[in-house]
Amino acid sequence: MSKIINQDSLVTADVMQLVSHEREVALSTREWKHRLKGYGYSIRDTEDGKHVLETLPHHVALCELPCEMFS
Repeated sequence: MSKIINQDSLVTADVMQLVSHEREVALSTREWKHRLKGYGYSIRDTEDGKHVLETLPHHVALCELPCEMFS
């Protein structure tokens, strides 16, 4: 399991803005994940039910995503 790296809060805020926007326009979680891949990100579901945003192709963990984004 990869550890979440310490990110600049402004960078994380910008990435989260992109992720949130893409979630709003996607019709399903599957489409959302596909759209994020186009930007070089993926979402990894953890064993304890959390969701981690990672970079592609190296799967560097950036931040944990709020559960509200998946409902």
